[in-house]
Amino acid sequence: MKVFAGIAAACAIAVTGAVMTAQGGGAANAAKIADGDWPNYNRDLAATRYSPLKQITAENVANLKQAWSASITGGTQVPIVINGVMYATSGPRVVALDADTGKEIWSFAIPAPPVLQRPAPATAAPAAPPPAVAGSQAAPVAAPGGPAAAQAVPAGQGGGAPDGGGRGAGRGGAGGGRGGGAAGGAQAPGGGVARGPSASTRGLGYWPGDGTLAPRVLFMAGTALFALDAATGKPAAGFGEDGRVTVTPGYGGTPTVYRNVAIIGAASSEVPEGDPGNPRAFDVRTGKKVWEFQTVPQPGDRFNETWRDVADERMGAGRGWYHRGGTNMWAFSASIDAERGIVYLPIAGPAANYYGGDRPGNNVYGNSVVAVDAETGAYKWHFQTVHHDLWDSDTPSAGGLFNVRVNGRTIPVIASVGKTSYMFILDRTTGKPVFGVEEKRVPKGDVPTEWYSPTQPIPLKPRPLSRVSFKPEDMVTAADTTPEHAEACKAMWDAAGGYRNDGPFTPFYFHEKGAPPKSTIQFPGGIGGVNWGGVAVDPTTGYVFVQAHDTSLVGWTEVKEDGNYSFDAPGSTQAYDRASVAGKGPFFTFNASVTGKTGGASLPCQKGPWAKLVAVNANTGDIAWESVLGLNESLPEGKQLSGNAGSAGPTVTAGGLVFIGATNDRRFRAFDSKTGKEIWTMPIAANANANPMSYQGKSGKQYVAIVAGNNLLAFALP
Repeated sequence: MKVFAGIAAACAIAVTGAVMTAQGGGAANAAKIADGDWPNYNRDLAATRYSPLKQITAENVANLKQAWSASITGGTQVPIVINGVMYATSGPRVVALDADTGKEIWSFAIPAPPVLQRPAPATAAPAAPPPAVAGSQAAPVAAPGGPAAAQAVPAGQGGGAPDGGGRGAGRGGAGGGRGGGAAGGAQAPGGGVARGPSASTRGLGYWPGDGTLAPRVLFMAGTALFALDAATGKPAAGFGEDGRVTVTPGYGGTPTVYRNVAIIGAASSEVPEGDPGNPRAFDVRTGKKVWEFQTVPQPGDRFNETWRDVADERMGAGRGWYHRGGTNMWAFSASIDAERGIVYLPIAGPAANYYGGDRPGNNVYGNSVVAVDAETGAYKWHFQTVHHDLWDSDTPSAGGLFNVRVNGRTIPVIASVGKTSYMFILDRTTGKPVFGVEEKRVPKGDVPTEWYSPTQPIPLKPRPLSRVSFKPEDMVTAADTTPEHAEACKAMWDAAGGYRNDGPFTPFYFHEKGAPPKSTIQFPGGIGGVNWGGVAVDPTTGYVFVQAHDTSLVGWTEVKEDGNYSFDAPGSTQAYDRASVAGKGPFFTFNASVTGKTGGASLPCQKGPWAKLVAVNANTGDIAWESVLGLNESLPEGKQLSGNAGSAGPTVTAGGLVFIGATNDRRFRAFDSKTGKEIWTMPIAANANANPMSYQGKSGKQYVAIVAGNNLLAFALP
């Protein structure tokens, strides 16, 4: 049933009792989460997406039925549940629902923002680039308002990657990317345009209170961070002005709450010069900024030397670090080691996405997992997954935290995987790889003025989770798909002058205007690999579950002409940008019509499978199992199970199940977590481009829920 009933006083009183007893005392988020709760985007601060509930098992999941549904706006969000009350964003509203029925308890309408003068950037840029500071080794600034780290860290992975010589569509909206949720007006229920901004389409955060102040839900709406009383939905007293503080730039993800701080990222632009992409933390009681971490080291900061000076007149003199855009945390949340008080920040690549001649060097902290003190922002360690990114190979989530047993020793780890599809299993106290990482030589490109890293970090285990290379014999044949599709792929190949790939991290080679086509093909492409869906972890087994897909990007790098090459980089003045035989822009793929005609379903031209659900045994670094994920129903019978997934990820439960939407075939699935066998499939009305969740209602019943299109669907046993 679809219900959004009006607010009732009796329900509000019930919520008060629920939230006040859910998690109390000064321990706050360090306290154990009630088994039936799901209080943040990834359930726990460790970002395991593991539910200890086990009413629903591999033996009875076939009986799972839809229990209720509710109409909401926010197609990629994960609602939160505390003691039987569900909280969700819905366009210009935030709602509290009875988690057993979907019945609305309260609703908050986001007001129009006050007319304010734009605040200065957090790290104000000087009028002109100052002289470079030679030999600086100061700690990165956790500023303004936060302390800096006190000690230098040795060079190299885990302690920093200095220069060693040399980004897939980090976009907002449903696919995920830098921007995140909507910032402007949105369609209001019943028609018309909402007056206020829309809430983040990713979800909310939750603070359990401190014994004096009542619990709160926090969410982003454009450049505003809101805090509401969890019991009533009214603006939280004492938080900013009327429960809102302005943050610039805004953020499209969810606040990650640890003790009394809410940590957010930044929706900075993808042009070379722009707002800093610094993660920030705010006091959940007052809204005051607590710390800000500088992702592009400035003069005097350690690792500033990884952003070298520029002197070539073809790209403009300047400093690689100066007013640099990108290099932001656009990921939907952060991961936190609550015991140690460490937050792990997933930092994306620098702008521009596909040209870096104006930022020579390895560009630390770009494409890194950065560990900082959760309450002060002080630097602890970082691990860079890509040096000097030229492929838009962002770090779209930090990873899951758990312990592994290796050679009889227990190691606290973080398992992090991004668009490159390489999973890095790191000691989360030091950043050191558990199974080793090799700096492997990679191909060098020929774009004038570009700077190329001669090596890239490749984990020894596990093997890549998606395709990372391509040869002509990897192109589909009629036996793989259809004769028409294979023929259309061959025609694309010929029109592009063939596609060059020299293995992992193949750069986009230079194409001179007017010259014959000279094309490159990149694997994984702009959306991965693995995107914002991230990992799910069963901490009882050490298994890490990931949705990994094979996508491509094709084309070349050319001298940038007038006009925009990408919707997410308007007005960029970079010297070079991406294009292909199909025109200007970076988003072209090696996909062709399955019928060979315009209007047919577009399918990849490389051999499948094109998407998989993968389980990695993090105790050994080996692949435990992998299963093809998603149907392509435009293919003939017998060929349809070929993989068809977007960017979302899985959730795992103690009932031995891995739940996942993610596919583009309008289905919700469950797999046996031990074997990878698909054991439950439910057709749904829209694609579920969101991560699932599991919780327990006040009835004591376990539910599995997921957002699909503009509907929130909850499933339970009869």
